[in-house]
Amino acid sequence: MDFGYGALEGEFWRLVFVMTRIGAALVAAPLFGAVSVPAQVRVMVAGAVAVMVCAWTPVQAPANLMSLAGILAVMGEVLVGLTLGFVLQFSFAAPIIAAEVIGGGMGMNMAVAVDPSAGTQSPAIGQYFMVVLTLVFLALGAHLQWFALVVRSYDVFAPGHTWLGPERFALVAGFAAQMFLTAVAIALPVTLVLLVVQIVAGVLSRSAPALNLFSLGMPMGVLGGLAALLISAPVLTDLVTRLSAEALDHARQVLQ
Repeated sequence: MDFGYGALEGEFWRLVFVMTRIGAALVAAPLFGAVSVPAQVRVMVAGAVAVMVCAWTPVQAPANLMSLAGILAVMGEVLVGLTLGFVLQFSFAAPIIAAEVIGGGMGMNMAVAVDPSAGTQSPAIGQYFMVVLTLVFLALGAHLQWFALVVRSYDVFAPGHTWLGPERFALVAGFAAQMFLTAVAIALPVTLVLLVVQIVAGVLSRSAPALNLFSLGMPMGVLGGLAALLISAPVLTDLVTRLSAEALDHARQVLQ
């Protein structure tokens, strides 16, 4: 489309084209794509990053964005952006899975709250894990490193050559295995304590049948789980720190 503004209009369409990949990455990312983040904020962030990308890289928009080649180029930009954001989703899903396991052992899966980052319900313990992970992720500057990887993707996947290939798709799918392993590592300390609590409750119920197992086991599970969470807090910090590093490492592997 030509509105008669010459070179200025060409730079505008170039900026819009660059914003496509960045905006798709922001929508798919767990922090920036949260429901609580207004769409206007994501557009402004994508525009600010796109201005720097236009200044640093020789990325050019297709001659005609409304042609078949232009639409395919835009779809390729969206594919790369969504992939880079979706890789972070795997890492940020690990604490939610661990919270489901811990909440089931404590009997607290009934205590759910609306997750502001996804707009869905999640266990209350999962909210705690997500807050810790978000704070550590931002404190380490991992979000800035992720933006640097998004900018670097223009060197690896130039516009028009954005097909990731079956190898990279298989690599992204393989990150799911690492997600489950990390979830097990987060839930393991608390789960072991809850197992001991359940064994003690079972022994007490067999030695004193007059005791009400339900009135005894539930408080013991909740108190034991909370105590285990307090004791394992340093381990949780180390795990989410490693999780943030792994999230960036997975994004780098996609760009290799």
